[in-house]
Amino acid sequence: MAEVTFTIGQRDYTLSAQDGEEKLLRRAAAMLDTEAQQILSQAGRMPEPRLLLLAGLMLADRTAQFEDRADKAERELNRLKAHPERVEIPVIPADLHEAMNELAARAEALADRIEDDAS
Repeated sequence: MAEVTFTIGQRDYTLSAQDGEEKLLRRAAAMLDTEAQQILSQAGRMPEPRLLLLAGLMLADRTAQFEDRADKAERELNRLKAHPERVEIPVIPADLHEAMNELAARAEALADRIEDDAS
């Protein structure tokens, strides 16, 4: 088990973390410290429990906003999956293309024959 040291607000903390989870703990601590620093810059010094409470509440609020956005996006995705827009792309079947070429060739042959008969 690894020991991870980090700072939140103006205080250092050391916690044990499972092997491989050190990075996650440091990231979470950095997020909490960012909120704590913002509170300290606006309000100045305050008791540690209050600082941690406010920073935690700010993170919880941000998390709730992200969850609301994720829920909205998931509902929209489910709606689109249930009722996909129908997109039609015109495609000329190969056999129709060949038939049109054959008709064009016959029309040209007829036009040549008519010209020959007229001359």
